Amino acid sequence: MTRKKNSAEDFSLSCPIPKSEYPHVLLAHGGGGKLMHQLIEKVFLGAFSNPELDRRHDGALLDLPPGKPAFTTDSYVVHPLFFPGGDIGKLAVCGTVNDLAMCGARPLYLSAGFILEEGLPIETLWRVVQSMRQTAQEAGVSIVTGDTKVVDRGKGDGVFINTAGVGIVEGGRRVGPEQVRVGDMVLLSGDLGRHGTAIMAARQGLEFEIRIESDCAALNGMVQALLDAGVEIHCLRDLTRGGLTSGLIEIAQGAKVQLDVQESAIPVCDEVRNFCEVLGLDPLYVANEGRFVAFVPAKEAKCALAVMRQHPLGQGAVQIAQVVKGTPGLVTLETPIGTRRILDMLSGEQLPRIC
Repeated sequence: MTRKKNSAEDFSLSCPIPKSEYPHVLLAHGGGGKLMHQLIEKVFLGAFSNPELDRRHDGALLDLPPGKPAFTTDSYVVHPLFFPGGDIGKLAVCGTVNDLAMCGARPLYLSAGFILEEGLPIETLWRVVQSMRQTAQEAGVSIVTGDTKVVDRGKGDGVFINTAGVGIVEGGRRVGPEQVRVGDMVLLSGDLGRHGTAIMAARQGLEFEIRIESDCAALNGMVQALLDAGVEIHCLRDLTRGGLTSGLIEIAQGAKVQLDVQESAIPVCDEVRNFCEVLGLDPLYVANEGRFVAFVPAKEAKCALAVMRQHPLGQGAVQIAQVVKGTPGLVTLETPIGTRRILDMLSGEQLPRIC
C-alpha cells in the first residue's frame, strides 16, 4: 500500500456557461441575480430538462399511475466529492432510488436541493449535475423540481445535495420488516464493502495494486426483475451506513425474529478484505451503495437467486442467512470453524461521511 498524490480524474464535459460570463469561482453568497439565473437556466434546467421542470413553476404536478405512493428523502455530504466508481451526484440519485426500491416501489420522480459553498468552481458543479442526469436517465426517473442555496466560503465543503423521491407500490404488495416470517431465507445481492473502502482510500490517498471501486448503483432494475418474475418478497434493505450487520439487526428487531448468518457464505473480495485488515475495519460493517438483502420464503429462494444472477448487478448473489425461532432481534454469525457469535451494532460509524 502506498500513498498517492491527489489528482483530479480525467473528465471532459463542456460547461454551458463560458468563463467570460462568470467569475473564476461560483457566485458570491446571495440568492438571486443574473449569475444565479444563468446557473439555474443553463446548468440545472439544461441538464434535467423534462416537461414538469421546464414549466419553471414553484413545484411539480405529478401524474401517478395506480398504486400506493411511496416517498423518501436523504441528504448527501460525502467527502471527497469524486471517488472511484462514483461521485456525490451519482450517489444522490442512486441512494434515493434505492430507498424507494427497498419499499417495493417503482421509482418515478426526484427532487434535488443543492447547498453550494461560495468558491465552488462551476466546472465541479457541472460534473456533478451531469453525473446526476446520466444516473437518473439510467434509473428511469425524472428530476422534476429543485432548489439551490449558496452558503459562505468555508461553511459547505463544496456541495451538499438533498434528494427526495416519489414512487408507486403496485398490486397492493407489502414489503417491510413486519412481513418477515420464520423460515425465510436471506439473499445478498453481491460482495460487500466496496463503497466504504473506496471512499476511505480516496480520502486518505491510499493506493493498492488493484484499485477498489465503489459499488454505487441504482438497484431498482434488479428489484423490478424480482417483482416481474412473481417472486414473493417479504422484505428488502439496502446496506448503506453500518453495512450488512446493521441492516440485518434493524430488520431482526423490527420483525421480532432471530437471524442465523453463515459467515463463509458472505462474499468479500480480496482487495476489500486486505484493506480492512490493514486499517482494522470489519467488512460486515462497511457501507455499500449498490448491495441489498432480500427476505423471501424458502420455496422462493432458488428462483429469486436465479433472477438476481441474471442481472448485471446481481451476478454474485448468494444465500447468507435464515430466519429462525429464537430471541427476537438477535443476529448470530456462524464462523467458518463452527463457532457462533452475536453481531451487535457499532457505537459509532467506522467511516463518517461516506454518503
